[in-house]
Parts: sequence; C-alpha cells; structure tokens
Amino acid sequence: MRALQLLADRDLRLVEIPPPPPPGPGEVQLAMRAVALNHIDVWGWRGMAFAKRELPISVGAEGVGEIVALGEGVTGFTPGRLAVPYGGLTCGTCKECLRGRDNLCENIAGIRGFHVDGFARGLINIPARQCVPVPAGVAVEDAACAGITFSTVQHMLFDNAKLEPGETVLVHAAGSGIGTVAVRMAKAIGCTVIGTVGDEFKAAKARAEGVDHVVNYNTDRFESVARRVTGKRGVDVVFEHVGAATWAGSLLSMKMGGRLVTCGSTSGVSAETNLMMIFQRQLKIQGSFGATLRNIAEGVEKMAQGIRPVLDTVLPIERFEEGLARLEARNVYGKIVIKL
Repeated sequence: MRALQLLADRDLRLVEIPPPPPPGPGEVQLAMRAVALNHIDVWGWRGMAFAKRELPISVGAEGVGEIVALGEGVTGFTPGRLAVPYGGLTCGTCKECLRGRDNLCENIAGIRGFHVDGFARGLINIPARQCVPVPAGVAVEDAACAGITFSTVQHMLFDNAKLEPGETVLVHAAGSGIGTVAVRMAKAIGCTVIGTVGDEFKAAKARAEGVDHVVNYNTDRFESVARRVTGKRGVDVVFEHVGAATWAGSLLSMKMGGRLVTCGSTSGVSAETNLMMIFQRQLKIQGSFGATLRNIAEGVEKMAQGIRPVLDTVLPIERFEEGLARLEARNVYGKIVIKL
C-alpha cells in the first residue's frame, strides 16, 4: 500500500509499504480517505518533534477513513461507513481515560503522524474505542477536519470557556483552521464575534464569513476595538492560540470575570503578564490541549447539522508538501485537506 513517509527533516516521500494484518480483537481497520493539515504536521516536517521518534514515519495527524474490516468482538461499526480515528496513543485504562478525558491520559505513548505512524497511508488498524463513526451525509473532506480541528474548538469554547448564546467572543487568527471553525460555532449560537487577521485579503474573507468586527492586527489595535464595540465593558471570551504577540492585548480586551482559553503559542511561548490585572479583574485563564473522543463525536454531529469547516484547498497526496509550505507561510484561509 502507499504511504507518505518522513525520512528526514523536510524530506517527504510517497513509498510502498506492506499493509497491516487483519484487525485484531477490539480493532477496526480503516482505509484512509483524507487527512487535514495542522501546524503539528509542519512542526514534524521541520524536525520539531518534542519527544524521541524513529524515522521514517507515516505523516498525517488528523484524518478520516472508511471502515473496511472489524476485529473480533467489535460492535457498533458498519463496514463502508466513515470513521474518525483518535490521534493520541492513549492507554484506555488510567483514571483520566476511564473518565473520558483522553487528552489527559497518564500513559500517552505519542501522537500519530508526529511521534509514530500517522494517517497518510492506505490502511491502518485502530482500537475501536478510539474510532468515532461519522453520521451519514457528512462529506469526506469535512470529516477529515474532525479529529483535531473541530474537536479542539469544541473543547475550548464549550468545555473550557463555557461559551453561552449571545456572548461576545474575540477570536484570534480568525482565518486559521481552528479560527474559522470557532467563528462558525460561535455564530451558530448567536454570539457576537470580533476576529483578528493579518491582511486585507483575510479581512474580506472574515467579513464574508459573518465576523461582526474584523481587525487587521498589523494596522489596528484589537484591544481598542474590543473595548469600543462592547461599550468599554470587554469581551466575555477570548479564543487565544497566537501567544506572545497577542497575550497582553487579550487580557486588556476582557471584561471583569472574563474567560480566556488558549491552546497555542505560534508567535512565542513566553509573555509578560500583569498579575494585578488578573486578580483585580478576576480573569479566568484556561489552558486547553487536544480534545476528547466525546468532542470528536460532538464535532461530527455539528457537521451533520450544517456547521462545516472552511476549506481553503483540497489537494492530492502528491502535493502534501505544497500544503505544508503554504501553512508554514500562513498563506491559507481555513483548512487544507489532502485526498488519499
């Protein structure tokens, strides 16, 4: 079968490898149909793996496959249907896994496509407990964005930030993969959205997406806009994943008792923080990493209800590296999906 493998830093090759054996007890075999690109794919391609790994590995941290075979004892899955595999090698037996908090697994053995073989391959065997069936009617390209993109936003906005209908939310990098989904999920429950972007092309796209107040952070101060449009009150929620470049402004944008949830730091991992502002204004800061299997299920259900990812481009697997280069250069609005 074909697999797209990373042989060395920035050295991707489409190769032939042996297929896996039939699925074992408790496993589902998927014929992978598509993968969606994320910054973790760029980091792995650059050689920025944060733990030991052995190359070559098949790339692709987020994807969707068609169920082609079931192992002994597996129920609840139908061959021919799509399923989203979970990207973390979780143990399934620790306290957090048993509580349904897969992203807090105490014995996680790595991330697929980053530390170990990922989803850009013909066939893969996955524990059935780590597969989420996709509702009928959801397109392959959309479902490819469920394992990381939709689930991350679902976890951030609703598990952690507790976003409620009618609130005002500041979404940073509103043209990114998770930013575009955050906009659509927030708008779907009647929230007012302030979105930051880096250029006028993305600003126009964001306005077309329904962002209520678009801020080009290279020409305007988003914290000033956030205070102005809320009558100096501040926003209820900040959706933060940029890091150092937006951190101070994010805190200034929040209302008394506001909530900030962060899952990334693409502009830098260290930032000064005014601690007096945090306790005097009673701000709530919540870190968020990955998502749970429940979040993936919630995400594909929202897709079935009509909340789709914003797709920038759909490319064949032979152009995977082109997609990574565009993502690295931030020359993308929404998601890049690779068809296998």
